[in-house]
Amino acid sequence: MGDVTPTRIILDTDLAMGVPGSDIDDGFALALALAEPAIQLELVTTVNGNADVESGSLLSGELLERLGFPDVPVVQGAAAPLVFPDKRRGAPDHIRERFGHRLPRPGYAAAELAARAAAEPGEVTIVAIGPLTNLAAALSLDPDFATNVREIVVMGGIYLGHTNRAGMPGEFNFWVDPEAADAVLRSGARIRLVGLDVTLQVQLTRRDAEELRAGESTFGSFAGEYTLGWIEHLARTNPGDPQAAESCAMHDPLAVAAVVRPELLTWRDAHVAVVTGPGIARGVAVADFLVTDTAPSPNVSVAVDVDVDAFRSYFLARISSI
Repeated sequence: MGDVTPTRIILDTDLAMGVPGSDIDDGFALALALAEPAIQLELVTTVNGNADVESGSLLSGELLERLGFPDVPVVQGAAAPLVFPDKRRGAPDHIRERFGHRLPRPGYAAAELAARAAAEPGEVTIVAIGPLTNLAAALSLDPDFATNVREIVVMGGIYLGHTNRAGMPGEFNFWVDPEAADAVLRSGARIRLVGLDVTLQVQLTRRDAEELRAGESTFGSFAGEYTLGWIEHLARTNPGDPQAAESCAMHDPLAVAAVVRPELLTWRDAHVAVVTGPGIARGVAVADFLVTDTAPSPNVSVAVDVDVDAFRSYFLARISSI
């Protein structure tokens, strides 16, 4: 039996790992994409989200170097949400001073995404683990982007519940740029959605982080240290929440795993739209799972359950190998 051809992916991310107290699951997603033999990571594009886009670009380059893949290019993307360019943020001086030795490639993420998809239609999968601004902009540049990509796997939204947070009614990635999210979902692209319904079930515990920190892997010791810092941050900012004091969710790595291990998740077709604008339901994903003559046709496949134990075994084994 011959070797399986790896799935070629572009990772679109708002990576923040590398700064104490910052969210770390984007960094684990990048590491998983590199550690998985069935994935060929060809490009990292960055977007405003957890971090400003400049910081995300510098941190992505730094992490690729740390992981031993300095030749994977990083192209910087949208600095602000699609219809709010005035919300642009710049990198703090200390980020530029510490990580500015490895700048991203020249160019713009949306143009690079559109060009690569057009050059080889049906070949490249986009794994989008931040706000979808770059993808929406790529659609504006080339409407055929939707059909040129092989698939778009998105970490975003919540479909069988809601956040119960008045200040952020939608899941973070959709809430930051709901106009972009809705544009992507209306594009006609083949899309799979991995949302909070499943990602909150896959937790990296304090004990996991301590074991990674104590291990022999260079990335593991680094990632374990920053994971413990993130858990401490969650404990401080969520007093009275016992889970926040002991673990953190692996949102983004689950989206990467879905590319080559879709059987880890249970999928249902649905028609999903995103509430746009500044109102009380900003970023809320409205999912219609009904299959009737009058229901809208499905435009996505939604993850509705996950095999937690199988994912943890897979994830920890892969991460420990890099």
